[in-house]
Amino acid sequence: MPDLSALFAGTRFVVVGGTATSLYMPTRTTEDVDVLISAADTAAAEDALRRAGATLQGRLSIGGTSWRLTSGEILDVLTSSAPWIDDALHHPNRDAAGLPIIALAYLVLLKLEASRGVDIGDLTRMLGGATEPALAPVREAVRTYLPDAVDDLESLIQLGRLEYEEAAGSTDDSPNSGNSPAG
Repeated sequence: MPDLSALFAGTRFVVVGGTATSLYMPTRTTEDVDVLISAADTAAAEDALRRAGATLQGRLSIGGTSWRLTSGEILDVLTSSAPWIDDALHHPNRDAAGLPIIALAYLVLLKLEASRGVDIGDLTRMLGGATEPALAPVREAVRTYLPDAVDDLESLIQLGRLEYEEAAGSTDDSPNSGNSPAG
């Protein structure tokens, strides 16, 4: 993974995408690194990437740009002007290496807004495996920023729990083993 802190010196960012989801669910393969910045920081981030020798590959349909770094790695820089972006950038979780990873509540908002197939799959796995205390800030964020998605959120939680129950049932002979991760 590139040294994102050096690349984005002076620009607040959080890691999103497959790298971020691995903090909240079993790891899925990803071919690139995705970061999220405030739309207000777009020019500064793009200037920093150019100075670092990155090459613009194109625009992203979900908002932002894709870059090829000098190492050959692809970096997708998503931009947002959503009302929750400043909170997301100021209150990240940290991975073992200290990288700022978007908090689950904001990752859920981002994926609900994108609503691509991969995002819905990620949502069911992340939400189905989350504990009730972990879901409380997610529910609050959705109520606050995407109130029309509250029912969808609850459906995704239930679908995810069913996925985990089915997976637990396939490895455990007892149908009521109590191994649901959503306790």
